[in-house]
Amino acid sequence: MQVHQILRSKPKQSIITVKPGTSIADAARLLAERRIGAVVVSEDGKTPMGILSERDIVRDLGRRGSGCLVDTVDALMTRNLISCEPTDSADSVLEKMTAGRFRHMPVMEGAEMTGIISIGDVVAARMSELAMEKDALEGMIMGN
Repeated sequence: MQVHQILRSKPKQSIITVKPGTSIADAARLLAERRIGAVVVSEDGKTPMGILSERDIVRDLGRRGSGCLVDTVDALMTRNLISCEPTDSADSVLEKMTAGRFRHMPVMEGAEMTGIISIGDVVAARMSELAMEKDALEGMIMGN
């Protein structure tokens, strides 16, 4: 299964981004309202500058306390993004996420972000693929 197939199976949503300079408190509020685990930091909504996850916020809260909530997302975001392309396989995306210990990855076509994929999206797609393979094998065994 490829990334573009996983994106097609997701509910149609725009990519949730925040501009640099947005407060951590506002980003946390957005994550909670949208029930998402990460937000891309982008000036134009298409070119990612970084990504900020719930995990990033919780770690900083644990280190510094609630004072970090007035800081801006660009101070806390992960800048060295690892991305994927629509033609990448689900397995390669899982490998990158597991090796890098992160859960969200921008999908890029050239210099433009066209989606974001989570480890949950990839796992769900892979499980669906395995269920179809299982059904096909059972059908072959049973002579259907």
